[in-house]
Amino acid sequence: MAGACGELPSEIATLDTERAEPVRLSRDQVLHIAELAKLGITEAETELFAEQLSEILDYAEMLNRLDTDAIPPTAQAIGRTNVMRADRVEPSLSPDEVLANAPRRKDDMFEVQPILD
Repeated sequence: MAGACGELPSEIATLDTERAEPVRLSRDQVLHIAELAKLGITEAETELFAEQLSEILDYAEMLNRLDTDAIPPTAQAIGRTNVMRADRVEPSLSPDEVLANAPRRKDDMFEVQPILD
């Protein structure tokens, strides 16, 4: 059972005290991540994001060091069942009604700009 808000369950052993070297992203790594995300960032943002992303990676490393051997694997923390409605055919809009306000259409489909280069 978990203790007060923010405390780890007692079943989780304490964090390994040996601290790994902090992860520090380089300027080039941040620029590469920005390129992958198709983001244009300034030099100031590069420095800020290097610090912030490094802190996130440090926190993830800290979580990786938790001893969770006593915790059984779970796919979901609380028991739930699927809540589904009955699958039945109901009246729907016609293609002309659906496409009435479409900026462009081709036959009975929306026509959109290509998104890939």
